[in-house]
Amino acid sequence: MNMAESHRVTAQGRKRWTLPQRGEADQSKSSTRCPDRDTESKLAVPFRGHISGGMRPGKKVVVVGVVDSRPDRFYIALTCGCGSREPPPNVALELCVQFRGRQVLRRACMSGSWGDVDKAIPFFPFIRDQPFKIEIHCEQNRFRVLVDGQQLFDFHHRLMLLCDIDTLWIKGSITITKLA
Repeated sequence: MNMAESHRVTAQGRKRWTLPQRGEADQSKSSTRCPDRDTESKLAVPFRGHISGGMRPGKKVVVVGVVDSRPDRFYIALTCGCGSREPPPNVALELCVQFRGRQVLRRACMSGSWGDVDKAIPFFPFIRDQPFKIEIHCEQNRFRVLVDGQQLFDFHHRLMLLCDIDTLWIKGSITITKLA
C-alpha cells in the first residue's frame, strides 16, 4: 500500500506536504477575530507546529480531535525541521490512518529515504464523527502510541537524535480540538 497516493509526488518519489498559505484578505480578517476563533484557526487542519525542545524520553505529544463524518484518511508526523522543504528529509514517525482498509500504517524517513511500512495493530480505534485522543509517548528506544488510553502500537526509533524531532504535522479527515 502506497501511503503517498493522495499527495503530490516530487521527482524523487517523495510526497509533498502542502499547507495553505494565508492570503492578504485572510490576514486582515484574523486581526478582528475573537480569541476562540484564533484558537480554532491555530488548530486548523492541515496543521504544522513546533515541538519546543524537541523530543526526549519521557516527553509526549497528545492530539485530541474528532473524525470527519466522511473520513478517507489522516496523517500525523513527527519530523526534524519545519523549513520550506516538504516533507523534511527526516521523519521520525509518520502515522497514516486509512478508513477504507481500517489500517494504521507507520513508517520513517531518513535522509530522504522512506523505510518499510509497519501495519499490524490489535484493533482499529477510529469511528466517523467520534472524538479520539492519540498520545505519542517518547521512550528510550521507541514511540509508544495510545488511542483513548489503550496501547495501539510501538514504533522503534529509526532516528537516534531525538532532540532534532521538533515539528508536528497533521492533515486529513479530522478536526483538531486540542494539542498538548
